[in-house]
Amino acid sequence: MTKAGLILALENQTSLTSKQAQKIVNICFESMIITLYKNERIDVRGFGTFANRNYKSYLGKNPKTGETVKVSPRKVPFFKVGKELKKLVDAGKDKYVIREE
Repeated sequence: MTKAGLILALENQTSLTSKQAQKIVNICFESMIITLYKNERIDVRGFGTFANRNYKSYLGKNPKTGETVKVSPRKVPFFKVGKELKKLVDAGKDKYVIREE
């Protein structure tokens, strides 16, 4: 699913206009980005957890030249799936059906 697909799903399942649905999705994503930027966790019960993985600096090699280069420390967003979502996906059945009206 794309961001546009998510907006369309929200629009179809509610009485929201396209612009309202788009604004809600954008607010959610921006809030998640800000939370991760602050190095805080996002925990969505039954769905999963978003958190940063912190990597220390290390010496790496440029694959083209073989030259040793210093790689600076960085944070990378990481998603860990929740137990309930894992079970639903693993079951592979239509246990979770979205209402279409």
